[in-house]
Amino acid sequence: MTDRASQHIAIDPGRERQRWDQSGPFWDRWADAMADPADRINRPLLERLDLQPGHRLLDLAAGAGEPALTAASLVGPDGLVLATDLAPAMLTGARRRAGSTAPLVFGAADMTRLPFADASMDRVSCRLGLMFVPDDRQAVEEMRRVLRPGGRAVVAVWGPRADNTLFAELGRVVARHLGPDADQALEVLFRHADPGRTADLFRQAGFSDVSETAVLTDAATRLDRPFWRPALEMVFGPLLQGLPMVIRQQIDTDIVRAFARLAGSDGKIYLRMHARLAAAITPTSV
Repeated sequence: MTDRASQHIAIDPGRERQRWDQSGPFWDRWADAMADPADRINRPLLERLDLQPGHRLLDLAAGAGEPALTAASLVGPDGLVLATDLAPAMLTGARRRAGSTAPLVFGAADMTRLPFADASMDRVSCRLGLMFVPDDRQAVEEMRRVLRPGGRAVVAVWGPRADNTLFAELGRVVARHLGPDADQALEVLFRHADPGRTADLFRQAGFSDVSETAVLTDAATRLDRPFWRPALEMVFGPLLQGLPMVIRQQIDTDIVRAFARLAGSDGKIYLRMHARLAAAITPTSV
């Protein structure tokens, strides 16, 4: 399936919500192990947010906790970070990692019907969550509604599947074993992969100063460590649950073989990661 075709992938809201309810334990299990890769997106996202002491930030699809956890230290004791997710189970890991961090509050929220007043936020962030919302345009319109004039929204989405080595290889292997459901679970990640797609949503919603940039990184790893397992379980965990052990072992074996073909003579594998950041500001006058 091409990246452009994936823009039009049908998303069943009930099925998607069930998927994330079931995924919570996997995200909690691997959140700490995935902190370094996640930081490659968190840092530029936070830079574009330009958080200041006293700001109120709404973090959507907060999942395992970032960028909300780091943002709480930036807004200071006079600010507030509201970390929300459609699936309350996804916030379990975030709560654990946060401890008693203040000023950080967790809660459930549907991006298309946010339970917050108009112009009540200074900033809105969403890291790798907008792609999963069936009505992504309504979600962006809700971001504008809750932002004050001059407020800023920053959203991260995945770039093309072919530019994300880990997902591309895992997807090929898992789809061979589990069929269309596995491919669907992965393809929705790349619904906003085409350059400019997310920025267009912000323009249509009436934002100004809209920009979109690529975040491209390459990281070296080695085949003698299961670097692929966190992503495998975080993306495909609900599909893998309950499979006979012999099939799970065959999937693992085939994944190792797939990445072995990418290894250089030094045994290193270079993983490309491509995300896209869209930033926009709410107009200060009509």
